[in-house]
Amino acid sequence: MVYITRKEHFNAAHKLWNEQWSQEKNFEIFGKCANPNWHGHNYTLLVTVKGLPNPETGFVVDLKALSKIIKDAVIDPLDHKNMNLDVAFMTGKMASTEILTVEIWKQLKHHIDALGCKLHSIKLFETDNNSAEYFGD
Repeated sequence: MVYITRKEHFNAAHKLWNEQWSQEKNFEIFGKCANPNWHGHNYTLLVTVKGLPNPETGFVVDLKALSKIIKDAVIDPLDHKNMNLDVAFMTGKMASTEILTVEIWKQLKHHIDALGCKLHSIKLFETDNNSAEYFGD
């Protein structure tokens, strides 16, 4: 099995806020991430697929095709958007990096399966120091 990773970038705003909690509790738990005027990040997305190289091309996946899928299904809907307000696949969900990683998986899985390889993992860096990784479990 060979693993290959495509790196992409997007910028997006969000707010961490639980409607069931008071303003005080939201600020206590989420701190500045509960800013009522939102805040943003420059995200780095790593999409890893796995498979056996095609004997004719040597490729696990055509990286141009993978890049287009990621752009169409994830980057275009998220880039320079407010995740809480503008992104259909995040409607009604907490806009944490952890949840976003799972939702990105859901957006990509069936498209990547159609390429003849398997989605292995999504790793999303919110900052240089913070990331979440999801393996579809």
